[in-house]
Amino acid sequence: MPKRYGARILPGRTLPIERLSRPFQEFAHQASSGGIVLLFCAIVALLWANSLFAPAYFRLWQTPVEVRFGAWIALDKPLLLWINDGLMAIFFFLVGMEIKRELLVGELASWRQAMLPIVAAIGGMVMPALIFYALNAGTPEIRGWGIPMATDIAFALGALALLGTRAPLALKVLLSALAIIDDLGAVLVIALFYTENMKPNALFYALLAFTGMLIANRLGVRNTLVYFLIGCVMWYFMLKSGVHATVAGVLGAWAIPVRQRIAPEQYVACVREYLRQFETPHRKPTIILNPIQQSAVEAIERASERVQSPLQRLEHVLHPWVAFGILPVFALANAGVSLFGEQNAIDWGSRVLWGVALGLLLGKPIGITLASWLAVRAGVAQLPSGVGWAHIGGVGLLGGIGFTMALFIAQLAYDAHTLNLAKMGVLIGSAAAGIAGFLWLRLLTHPQPES
Repeated sequence: MPKRYGARILPGRTLPIERLSRPFQEFAHQASSGGIVLLFCAIVALLWANSLFAPAYFRLWQTPVEVRFGAWIALDKPLLLWINDGLMAIFFFLVGMEIKRELLVGELASWRQAMLPIVAAIGGMVMPALIFYALNAGTPEIRGWGIPMATDIAFALGALALLGTRAPLALKVLLSALAIIDDLGAVLVIALFYTENMKPNALFYALLAFTGMLIANRLGVRNTLVYFLIGCVMWYFMLKSGVHATVAGVLGAWAIPVRQRIAPEQYVACVREYLRQFETPHRKPTIILNPIQQSAVEAIERASERVQSPLQRLEHVLHPWVAFGILPVFALANAGVSLFGEQNAIDWGSRVLWGVALGLLLGKPIGITLASWLAVRAGVAQLPSGVGWAHIGGVGLLGGIGFTMALFIAQLAYDAHTLNLAKMGVLIGSAAAGIAGFLWLRLLTHPQPES
């Protein structure tokens, strides 16, 4: 109810900026919107890299950017590496928080819930790697075996959202859990197999900073600025250590507190008391709050912050920045593949290209579906209610959309021309798997009643 002052009611006004921004807000809240923006940036990068302005595209990402703080900190890297080592550390930080949440209170919190997505994800990682290995065994390019292993959760869930009620909620939960486990596997692969020239001293300082974050958690520190500052120190030394800097993002996520300061029941009682203070009759109202009302509002804000765990709050804050900022910039910087240049022209018979493409298009669905069938057959897992084997086959195909993480690992595995081939394999395999998965579920499943 709006507040009455005498006979007059003061309704809330819709500001012009709110009317202008409403379509963008509605778009941002759609499940498929992150994937749409990501796809748009990938297409722009591909067109730009093969246009008359291609030299400007490649020069842009090689622009040197230097950050210096006296004699202690000096980082001089091309813009591309700032994106891949810096901005993507924030993406991995968000991934780490999602994994932690799912393990503690989500779909991976119990073995019974977790077994199907765990087994499916393992099958979906092993089979693509085996296909790539079979095509590239005995060559130096075998180093790229990890490229087709991971699923791009934004694209996959976006494609699933386009199917409406043909994709039951249980299927979306299964795909989300599977993709999160995939991400965890990709992080482990990066840390264990794509680390070179390790420097023990820098790694020691990075782990010391991580220990500091864990101690702050145990001491009850809830100010996220403290974790941000210590996390920056850990990221710097991880970058210097030879271990990929994005691993610092995952480690930092595990140090973020997950417990609330106050219980929901306490929060309700506090807010009711502060609202009572706010509504107590005061002097003649003005266009601003009086000191008592302002104090009540600030108290409600503090209570609202304490009832949320820092992990939950950071997830909520970072998700739009990652989905509509970091990942699109990453796609724009990394998806540009030169198809017609004399030096970088695509070799369509390349084993690297087809090892990646077939690993995603065939390895993912075969691995996910076969592993799921074996797990259900053995009695260690069961299909969720309302999910059939046609759904699992469709999820396997959508799991072959490996865009973000696949491009990221390709950057670590290869240089120059071979990297171009791997990128093209990612684009072909991901596009084919996405289209096939959508058509599969569209043709072989039926709409379900809205719950």
